[in-house]
Amino acid sequence: MTDIDRILEIKKEMGDDLLILAHHYQSNDIIKTADFVGDSLKLAQYAQQNKKAKYIVFCGVYFMSETADILTEDRQIVLQPATIAGCPMADMADSDQAEKAWEIITRELGCDIVPITYVNSKAEIKAFCGRRGGTTVTSGNAGKVVEWGLKQNKVILFLPDQNLGRNTAYDLGVPLEHMALYDPKTECLKYSCGKKDVKIVLWNGFCHVHHKITLKHIEAARKAHPDAKIIVHPECQFEIAQAADGKGSTEYIINCVKNGEKGSKWIVGTEYNLVKRLKDTYTDKSVYILDTSSVCTNMNRTNGENLLETLLDIQKGNFEKQVTVNKDIAKDALISLETMLSLA
Repeated sequence: MTDIDRILEIKKEMGDDLLILAHHYQSNDIIKTADFVGDSLKLAQYAQQNKKAKYIVFCGVYFMSETADILTEDRQIVLQPATIAGCPMADMADSDQAEKAWEIITRELGCDIVPITYVNSKAEIKAFCGRRGGTTVTSGNAGKVVEWGLKQNKVILFLPDQNLGRNTAYDLGVPLEHMALYDPKTECLKYSCGKKDVKIVLWNGFCHVHHKITLKHIEAARKAHPDAKIIVHPECQFEIAQAADGKGSTEYIINCVKNGEKGSKWIVGTEYNLVKRLKDTYTDKSVYILDTSSVCTNMNRTNGENLLETLLDIQKGNFEKQVTVNKDIAKDALISLETMLSLA
C-alpha cells in the first residue's frame, strides 16, 4: 500500500474530524488527498467556514497555516506536514521593520497611512495592519481591497509584495510616478513626485518564483507560439504584466484555461505544478509554461511521507506539527483578515 493509499484510508476512518486543505501549487499526489483545493483566499474562507473538523491539516506554506489557525476556533488544531515550508517573500517583512517604516514614512510624507498586507505575510504583519486600521489582501481580491484603501484618503503602505501592489494600483488608475518604494534594509523611501502626490508606498519585497520571469521569456514564447495567449500572475514584475495578454490570480488563470475554446493555446506564467495540472486536465487545449524554472521549492516540501506521518501523529495524540499563533497577535491579525473577507 502506498503512502497516498494509506492517507485515503485514514481519511475514511477519521471522517469529519479531519480536514485536509491544499494549495494549487501542491503536487498531484497531495491534491488527490485534499478535501478542498484553492488559492489563498478560497482556503482562508473555507478554513473559517468549517466548524466540524477537529484537525485541519494544511498542505501549503507556513503563513497559510498561521492564517488558518487565526480564522478557526480554539478547539480546532491546525497542523502543517512540512514544518520547514516557509515563504521567502513573507520573510521579507517583520513587525519591527513595519513599525520603523511607519515612523519614517509618516515623518517624511507628513500624512496618514493605511497599511495593506498581502496574505503571503507573517501573522505579525497582519496584526500590524489590524492595529493600524488596515487589512489583508490576496491576488484574487486585490482590486477591491486596494480600491477600498484609496478611498480612505490616506497613503497606502502595501507590503510585502511590490509587484502585486504596483500592478493593482496601476489598474486602478494610479500612475507609476505616484508610487513610492520603501526598502526595509536601507530604511530609505524613494519617489519621483511631490510628497503630496504619493498615493501608495510599495514595500521592496517579491515572490522569487514570479519575480524572475523576464521579457526574454515573453519574447521567446511569442516566437515559439505566436497564436497562443500569455497569462501571468500579478506577482510578476510590471513590464511582464503589461506584455502579457492577461494577468490575474490563480483562480483567474485556471478559469482562463478551463473556459478557453477547444484547440486554444495558453502560455502560463506561474508555478510549475499548477501549469502541469492544467496541461494534464484540459487536454483539448495546449498549455505551456512561460518559465520552466518556476518551481516553489517550499510548496514542494509537502509529500506523501510527511502527510502520512502527520495523520499517524494525530491518531497517536502527537501534535508536534501544530501551528499556533500567539493570542495577542492573532487577535489583531483577525481584524485585518475579517476586513478583507468582508470586502471579498
